[in-house]
Order: sequence, then structure tokens, then C-alpha cells
Amino acid sequence: MVKVMQGVRILEVAQFTFVPVAGAILSDWGADVIKIEHPVRGDAQRGFINLEGAPVDPARNVMMAHPNRGKRSVGIDVSKPEGQALIYEMAKECDVFLTNYLPDQRQKLKIDLEHIRAVNPNIIYARGSALGDKGAERTKGGFDSTGFWARAGSSLAVTPPELGAPLTQPGPAYGDTIGGTNIAGGICAALYHRERTGEAVELDVSLLSSGAWALGMSLAMAMESGKIPFVPKMPGSGGVRGNPFVGVYQTADGRHLNLTILTPGPYLEDTWTHLGKPELMQDERFNTAEGLMANWVDGSVEVSRAIAAQPLAYWTERFKTLRGQWAPYQNLLEVTQDEQIIANDIFFEVDLGEGQKPMKLVSAPVLFNHEPTDTTRSPEPSEHTELVLMEMGIEWDRIEELKNKGVVA
Repeated sequence: MVKVMQGVRILEVAQFTFVPVAGAILSDWGADVIKIEHPVRGDAQRGFINLEGAPVDPARNVMMAHPNRGKRSVGIDVSKPEGQALIYEMAKECDVFLTNYLPDQRQKLKIDLEHIRAVNPNIIYARGSALGDKGAERTKGGFDSTGFWARAGSSLAVTPPELGAPLTQPGPAYGDTIGGTNIAGGICAALYHRERTGEAVELDVSLLSSGAWALGMSLAMAMESGKIPFVPKMPGSGGVRGNPFVGVYQTADGRHLNLTILTPGPYLEDTWTHLGKPELMQDERFNTAEGLMANWVDGSVEVSRAIAAQPLAYWTERFKTLRGQWAPYQNLLEVTQDEQIIANDIFFEVDLGEGQKPMKLVSAPVLFNHEPTDTTRSPEPSEHTELVLMEMGIEWDRIEELKNKGVVA
């Protein structure tokens, strides 16, 4: 794998998933990401024993592996002056300082912009937050379920009013992972800008801004019209208003597939043939785009009946040659077995060592030169403390002294 970020060193003082995901992506791409953890507790996620009711195996903790693969862990108590001094010495040797600590904590720990820039004026300072670094609520924390999913609008945008309550986000760290990708992109842009101009910028990405960006087109339409542009509908089988070749259709085994043939004209004969209804090309209601759209209700009935006559496996095979766009609705396990996903190296394995079975993770959504992700497992807490500190020029006797004081582990 081409390591496009090789030579970049990132000092990460962050916990949970949102901001560490950015470090994981950059580590995938070759950056040396040094993760600072508390010398006793480590990252808060190391202590989780379940997540939304699902048990977490401490020996194979996906909650740590997903946002921390490829990094090196250094145990430092940043609340102690000696720990802060170590952070400053390390920051001198780094290109990026990455954090999700809240403003009050950053000031208390003396790791805010002015403290880090005092020792390294050329460092990129990257902040991730729940609600942004401006405004009355900048000091408040949050998670993706609050800032990204609920407050930024995604939840109600997909919840039919008939349900009477908002839908929750589709699994843990959903908004965190999307938002962390935005941070990684911002860091790359900031490094490029520094390379060209010599200016080191500070950058901010929030779960709130990431959630708004994910709904960017819908929010723009709302601002343009002054009203909510779409009302989500209760799930059902059938085409959308005006085009029966766009919709959700139920198969014979109770599964569903999605048709999205937005411009049906060029695809009429091919689609009716794949649906097993070639004779409808002789029906004036359905053999032109204008006729199909004018008679969309009857067309939806025809498509519904055709798809309902066979199970999803039948359509998955038959629609391999469909010229128009379609997709099966897949559960999580089906996604992990999807041949197209596997062919595109969207999953990769990391070696956990000690005779353990490798762990499969999801790759960052960029491939360079078609090459798959190649990185290492997430670190054990404080695994690389001595090695990294010695690389930074800190003598062994001093490291031993700091260990004895509980500053490092």
C-alpha cells in the first residue's frame, strides 16, 4: 500500500471514536500517530464491557480497533506538570496536534492552541468537538447520537411522522466515523497549505457540522423554500409518485430491493424484460417515459406484482444484467459477505499476534493505486511509551524517574 502520509507525525490527545477515527485514517495512510492515554485508565473506551447491549470482548475490542489501528500508545498523565512538559517536548517533533478535549479541559491541562504553539509555531492544531468551537454552547460535550444524528436533523429526516418517535442512528459510532473522515481530510488540506505557504492553520470539525454536511442538499432546499422539503413515508412496497421504476419493492420471501432508475426512457425495454413482463412494451401506458410517468400508479402495481413473485435471491441473480440501477437491502452480515465490497478491499485484516485469529476491520474509504489497506492492530495501553519517548530524545533515567512518579506508564 502506498503510504501517502509517510513522514507526517501526529500527536493525538483524544478519546472515544470521533476524533481518534481521523488518526486511524491517517495512520492507514502512513502517518506516525502517537496516541496519548492515561497511564492507568487508558482511553475511556477500554473500560466498556458492552455497547448498546452487545458484549465487548476486552481481548478483541473492536471499539478500540476501529478508531486506533496502526497507532502507537504512550501513557502520560497530562494533568501533572511533568506530563505537560512531555507533551510539549513531543509536540516540538510533530506536524499535527489532534484533540477532542473540551475548551475548559484544554486550558486546565495546558494543551490549548497557545500552549502547543508556544513550543511549535508550525504545528497544525486540529480540534474535534460536539457542537463546534464557536457560540454559547462551545463548552458542551456530546456524542454522535446527540450532535450528528438528533440535532443536525438526520433522525427526523428519516422518521415517518406516523411512528410517533424518532429513529435512532444505525449502530454505534455512525456519525463519529463519518465526522472523523472530515477531520482527516481537513488535516491533509492543512498540511498541503503549510507546504505551499508556510502557514500553519488551526482547524475545527464538529459532529454538528458533520451531521449538517451529510444533509447538505436537504438543508439547502429547506433554506431555499422556507419549509421542510420532504416528509419521510412509512415503509411499504411500491414506486414513488411519477416513476414506478423508482421505489422499494418486496420480494416473495419478505425481503426488499431498491429500484432507482431516475431516467426510465432508455431502460424501458430492458427493465420490463428483466421483470418478466416484455409484453408491456406493447402497452402504450408503459412503452414511453411519458406514458410510464403518467400511468405510474398502474405501473407500480405491475412492478410490485412481478417482484413479489420471486425471492430476493432470484432477483439478485437476474438483475446482475439489469442496465438500470438497483440494490438489495442487506443486513450487516450480508454486507460482510458482499462480493463487490470484498472485491474493492473495503474490508481488511489486522494481525493480533499471539496465535489469535486476525481481526477484520473496515478500510478508510480511499484507495491509492488500487492498493488495499495495510496497517497494524490497535496498541495496548501505553505499549510504546519508552520507545516513543526515547525517539523524542528523552533519556532512560528520566523515563524511569517519571514512571516512579506515576507520570508515565
